Amino acid sequence: MALEEARKARLRGEVPVGAILRDGSGRVLAADGNRTEELHDASAHAEMLVLRAAAGLRGSARLPDCDIVVTLEPCPMCAAAISAFRLKRVIFGAYDPKGGGIEHGPQLYRAPGSHCRPEVIGGVREQEAGQILKDFFAALR
Repeated sequence: MALEEARKARLRGEVPVGAILRDGSGRVLAADGNRTEELHDASAHAEMLVLRAAAGLRGSARLPDCDIVVTLEPCPMCAAAISAFRLKRVIFGAYDPKGGGIEHGPQLYRAPGSHCRPEVIGGVREQEAGQILKDFFAALR
């Protein structure tokens, strides 16, 4: 589902990153793709959008039984938000050596001041997620 959200984002002219947020039973609470261009909002990353939507649906700023599935390693902003929302697990596709905030860059969940340290599973369908991004950027050149 996150890959499909990434494809939809690409069709909108957005960097093709998609995310879903699901509860402990696996029910999808929110799904979206990047909307930074559409909304003229640098914080409108797929992760931020699904976090906000799920929190609104639940009526709570904490989502401790939830997982986020995203096609690209979250950036530092999104990784910090995931921690603030107290998610249980982060599952992502492609690694992001330039802009990632979990396995690369600041590695926020390894920092002593991290609010919460969710379980992290990276590289899920990594090739497919990475190819969507490669195709998007190749078309821009």
